[in-house]
Amino acid sequence: MADHHVYVLECADGTLYTGYTTDVERRVAEHDAGEGAKYTRGRTPVTLRHVESFNSRSMAMSREHAIKSLSRAEKEELIDEG
Repeated sequence: MADHHVYVLECADGTLYTGYTTDVERRVAEHDAGEGAKYTRGRTPVTLRHVESFNSRSMAMSREHAIKSLSRAEKEELIDEG
């Protein structure tokens, strides 16, 4: 069962944030409430732009790292393809 997720948010200032969670809806709500990552606080509201699901935490964490290593243009391409 694919219950590990990597997501990309677009913050109100136009920046992109990538994270990992087991519950996307809850995590996005936490970011919007200012209870998520320090980076997204003050950059709300956020918009969910991309989600990928995996069967294991390690696979999801590896993908999160890979996405975080992408350039802004590459992340936008990923979102557009998604």
